[in-house]
Amino acid sequence: MTSSLDAVLAQYEKNKQTTSSTPRMSDEDRLKQYLAIALPKGVKSGEKRIRILPTTDGTSPFKEVYFHNTQVQGRWMKLYDPGKDSSGKPTGDRSPLNEVEEALKLAGDEQSKELARQYRSQKFYIVKVIDRDNEADGVKFWRFKHNWRGDGPIDKIIPIWKNKGDITNPQEGRDLILVLQAVPLPGGRGEYTTVSSVMYEDPGKLSQDDNQAKEWISDERTWRDVYSQKPVEYLEAISKGAEPVWDNELKKYTYDDPSNKTNSTVNMSTTTKVDPQANDKVDEDLPF
Repeated sequence: MTSSLDAVLAQYEKNKQTTSSTPRMSDEDRLKQYLAIALPKGVKSGEKRIRILPTTDGTSPFKEVYFHNTQVQGRWMKLYDPGKDSSGKPTGDRSPLNEVEEALKLAGDEQSKELARQYRSQKFYIVKVIDRDNEADGVKFWRFKHNWRGDGPIDKIIPIWKNKGDITNPQEGRDLILVLQAVPLPGGRGEYTTVSSVMYEDPGKLSQDDNQAKEWISDERTWRDVYSQKPVEYLEAISKGAEPVWDNELKKYTYDDPSNKTNSTVNMSTTTKVDPQANDKVDEDLPF
């Protein structure tokens, strides 16, 4: 018969191995994956020099992804919308926030229609770049919102592409200079950074080190590897105005439904309020 001590030791070794084999990325290393263009507080203008990387399959480097921009536990987050593909058409996957949007639109009254807009996901572009000021960080991912007025970053980049040729060419491409400007938020709630214009430099190599250039181009990570995609139960909690809570026993998010206190899905005595994805500080970026 196996003693309880043997069982405890076996459990301990198993958990120790699991922990050590999946080390958590530090906040510093995590943030290095993202191109942040936000100007420091009090700075009204600036520039950011980048090089857009070519794709290895000839597709567009600008990946179209839909995110909900919503507030969770007091901070703004961009939550991936699993219900829309790159063209904005339904994927067939459940999207609780989209369900709320549709229900509000069906209500018919103007107040509900206005509220529905707050639940609508928005199109973003994600592109792999090299930050010339921080080349040692390697490949970065730049996410920015689609501008329906035709005045967003991509609207300023495409004319350069048309007139000057393939700016991503590793031998004869061009670095871009993003001209940044601080813009006040409505109601005096601070400022956010916008790309007011885009300039370009003379043709040149991606890197003078051909091996370095190959390493950057062959980076196999996609946006799915660096931007969190919350599970459906997390999105369901947000759609109900509840706080997502990580249940260590169930290994999933649960929530206390404010509309149904008698049938709570959370046992607060056994649930710890620790979000394993809470360190995604990049989700706090402002609307750029």
